[in-house]
Amino acid sequence: MSARENLPLCDRPIGVFDSGLGGLSALREIHACMPGENLIYFGDTGRVPYGTKSQQTIRTYAEQDMRFLAGMQPKAIVIACGTVSSVAPDACKEMFSGTVLGVIEPACRAALCGGAKRIGVLATQATVNSGAFVRTLQNSDSAAQVLQIACPLFVPLVENGFFDADDPVPQLVAKRYLRPMEAWKPDAVILGCTHYPHLRPAIAAALPGVPLIDTGAEVAKALKKSLAENNLCTTRKTGELQFFVSDAPESFSAAAQIFLGQTIETVRRVTLIGQTLTPVQQ
Repeated sequence: MSARENLPLCDRPIGVFDSGLGGLSALREIHACMPGENLIYFGDTGRVPYGTKSQQTIRTYAEQDMRFLAGMQPKAIVIACGTVSSVAPDACKEMFSGTVLGVIEPACRAALCGGAKRIGVLATQATVNSGAFVRTLQNSDSAAQVLQIACPLFVPLVENGFFDADDPVPQLVAKRYLRPMEAWKPDAVILGCTHYPHLRPAIAAALPGVPLIDTGAEVAKALKKSLAENNLCTTRKTGELQFFVSDAPESFSAAAQIFLGQTIETVRRVTLIGQTLTPVQQ
């Protein structure tokens, strides 16, 4: 029996995963609103981006990610990836008996609760193709109008360090992608990939005055509510953060320190053995 299995369920960690750096936007929000929780983050940096892959490949990666985090004996797992949340949520829930939260429903709920009727969605191509945001929004409000735009260059921009607020590169890309959205005049726009909040200044400049809904922030609120309702909140005051990646831990660490505003002591690399992600011995 592992040490974590001896812990009360409320004191077990929360797992968070994404294809790379994007899910750090969700991790940051979770840590901010629940600072006592221990968080374990896995970024699949060796296989990023997920959004250009086939649905079967995305499901396979998601199952491997879930299996890795489930092995850490968490009390909950957050799918901090819009692509996996839209393409493979059921596969993820089959891998873990505890709480599993994706980013689609919380973001859609926030848009509709804010009174928006014309809702834009910026997402990966796989998420757009899945239609998950459109279905979720219109199942809740049949009058909702939705315009989706795939922004495939946004993820590589973030992963390659082009996320500074004054960097002209993301500004030019955002302006090119978002001309149709600006012309459509949405009431609100969902940042449907967790990488996209890292480009918020560029997106906001291309869509002046439009409220931007951060999927990471909304899933953090949903997680806090779920844990409270099930008496699973820890009583610790300060939690620990652990980081695992599938490639390039040094570059991940440098970016993570910028996004999280704190020093990252250790980032461990994992490798795929068969169908199982396994930490590399240090």
